[in-house]
Amino acid sequence: MQSLALIENWPVPTAAAAVVRADGTVVGAHGPTGHRFALASVTKPLAAYAVLVAYEEGAVELDEPAGPEGSTVRHLLAHTSGLAFDEHRVTAPAGTRRLYSNAGFEVLGDHVAKATDIPFGEYLRQAVLEPLGMGSTSLDGGASPAKDGVSTVDDLVKFAAEVQAPRLLDPRTVAEAMSVVHPGLKGVLPGYGHQSPNDWGLGFEIRDSKSPHWTGSSSSPRTFGHFGQAGTFLWVDPDAGAACVALADRAFGPWAVEAWPPFTDAVLAEL
Repeated sequence: MQSLALIENWPVPTAAAAVVRADGTVVGAHGPTGHRFALASVTKPLAAYAVLVAYEEGAVELDEPAGPEGSTVRHLLAHTSGLAFDEHRVTAPAGTRRLYSNAGFEVLGDHVAKATDIPFGEYLRQAVLEPLGMGSTSLDGGASPAKDGVSTVDDLVKFAAEVQAPRLLDPRTVAEAMSVVHPGLKGVLPGYGHQSPNDWGLGFEIRDSKSPHWTGSSSSPRTFGHFGQAGTFLWVDPDAGAACVALADRAFGPWAVEAWPPFTDAVLAEL
């Protein structure tokens, strides 16, 4: 795919990207796809998937109490627990606002670790990474399930294929994860300002009609995924029947706001 070569123009030291179909076919790849990058918040979809495995195994329930008073596992996954961005303090009642929260995912990790008696990083490895053959991906002991994952494009295309055609989870669970939880809530999309509504599923951001946004102008409203402050993103566009992973080693900033949407549009046009 010629469009993937656009990463050569990004003002970053290192970048790699790939596009994958639901059947695992890599349609195109560019750059050092085996290079390990810090994921930042692209860690969250991996962590969310592990939480959903714990749910299907019966270790946790989506609507059981977790986090602040009135909050549940579902609230934490959907950034509606009321916890602050990076602090373990409550700033709103559960279910009333979309407050993007690293702290919420750290509470989630602790909750699953206690329920399974397995450190969360190890649970993630056993539940998701190992079954998918993601041997270059890790969330090391004590690391935050919100932002401390490390991975490669080669590994993340395996995850992106799994999300499109689930084997580790019941497809109905994944469909729920990609559906809006607590519709209509306003909130801030980090780096892009206030959005109304600010729609999320269970650990995955849903594009819907958000503007501005980090995906493309031609991305379908059903597109879901996540981006990270390390200059990383993963999106799945069900209407295009494909997913794209792009990892870089420069912090998110105006360069990414400018570069990512036309890159995505070029990828979609080539698909």
